[in-house]
Amino acid sequence: MNPNSKKRQVDFQVIARWVKQGDRILDLGCGRGVLLEALMQQQSVYGVGIDIELDKIISCVKRGVSAYHGDVHAVLKKFEDASFDRVIFSRSVDLLEQADVTLTEALRVGKHVTVGFVNHGYWRNRLSFFTQGRRIHNEVYPNQWHESRPSNPFSIGEFDQFCKSTGIRIVNRKYLRGNWRDTCPFFPSLCAGYAIYDLTKG
Repeated sequence: MNPNSKKRQVDFQVIARWVKQGDRILDLGCGRGVLLEALMQQQSVYGVGIDIELDKIISCVKRGVSAYHGDVHAVLKKFEDASFDRVIFSRSVDLLEQADVTLTEALRVGKHVTVGFVNHGYWRNRLSFFTQGRRIHNEVYPNQWHESRPSNPFSIGEFDQFCKSTGIRIVNRKYLRGNWRDTCPFFPSLCAGYAIYDLTKG
């Protein structure tokens, strides 16, 4: 198992603690359905995944996970208010074209919204830009800029400000150090490598 897979396991464990038995879960940017498969097995949730990449949807189906191919924002519009107990974005918000609009829709569709993201303000990222003038290259950022999909990375401070300015209520949050295993108790904007938020409407 590669280091990034191990980090995703911890990410999933934190999310699973906020999910209740039998919850209705919508995973946006579900990838190959690993998270939904685990939640279905461990907590008997009703899970649905959405992803833009067809090969990942095929992988979901092979796992026994219900998943649909399509644009996240377009699919969200088709659901009624509070259709799900929880909507999950696990490392997918930075890939959205209109993150604010999509998150607002997710809060309409889900009673809770979970957002997990890499903290772009982590001290190693800042140091790399300061000393080398470029993005750090490691297992979290494995691709060079010209090999990466379009993305809009952000920091914990920026996300906190977004929630405050839009009236989104932060119910819970978990900060992990750069190893994505240990809790980060101090100065998360600088010292946390990964953050997971539990959100509801304000």
